[in-house]
Order: sequence, then C-alpha cells, then structure tokens
Amino acid sequence: MQDSVRPKDVQQHDGRSTGERPVLRSMLRGAMLKCPACGIGAMFHRYLKVSDNCPHCAEALHHHRADDAPPYFTIVIVGHIIVSLVLSVEIAYRPALWVHAALWLPLTVILTLVALPPIKGALVALQWALLMHGFDPDAKEEIGDSFEPVFPDDKGA
Repeated sequence: MQDSVRPKDVQQHDGRSTGERPVLRSMLRGAMLKCPACGIGAMFHRYLKVSDNCPHCAEALHHHRADDAPPYFTIVIVGHIIVSLVLSVEIAYRPALWVHAALWLPLTVILTLVALPPIKGALVALQWALLMHGFDPDAKEEIGDSFEPVFPDDKGA
C-alpha cells in the first residue's frame, strides 16, 4: 500500500510537513482515525483527544481547532438517519410509543458515540490539508504568553 507512506519529496519543519496535501485522501485518513500525513499513526490517544504529534511520522497535530464542528455535523448526520428510520417504522408498523423510545434512544446514543470520532478526525484532517490554524509549515507559531492587558488611563482619579 504505497498510498499510506509519506512521499519522498515531503520534508518536515518543526513537525510540520511540506508538500502535497490532497484533501480527499487526508479526510479519509482522518475518518479512519489515522494521521492525515502518513495514514499510519493514530490521530487520537484517547476517545476524542487528538495527539500532539503523530506517533509514526511526528507530524504536529496540536494546531487543530475543531471546536463545535464535530458535534454539529454528528447531530446533523445522526438526526437525519434516526428521523428517517422513525418515520419509516411509524408509517409501516405504527408501534406504541414505548417501543419507539426503547428503539430510538439507545440507537441514537450508540450511533452518536460511534460517529463522533471519525467525523472529528475528518475535520482535523481537512484543517491539516487546507493549511488552516497553524498547520501551514511557513506560518509563525502563535505565542499566547505575549498578551498584555490594556487598561484605560485613570486621568480623572
């Protein structure tokens, strides 16, 4: 499988790879919970905690800013699936409300928990492929310690 190996023309600068970053391949790798750069290393070291660096190729992954996008897309996808199934079962069989609750509540929770990591992986990989949020190897690293609060002058006091 040559697709999962980093191309020879790719270099790394401070844990950031340069070279080609195909969006679709990166997103597929992310959806498989693998590093978008090499496709081998694990993207997550816990359920939804993205590793700072790929354990295989040392690609820096800590720049991601997935924030609320993975839950949003998960709600949209799972909601469409569950609502379609609920309506289909209701029209075909007309079961009692307790049957609906017994079927759809656990299925919704399970489907959400299963879908969330691949969706987050695909979104982090998309950010990586599009050089967003510090994934650009030519970008300067953001420094958070240089913040100095600005207070209004107390001329009248």
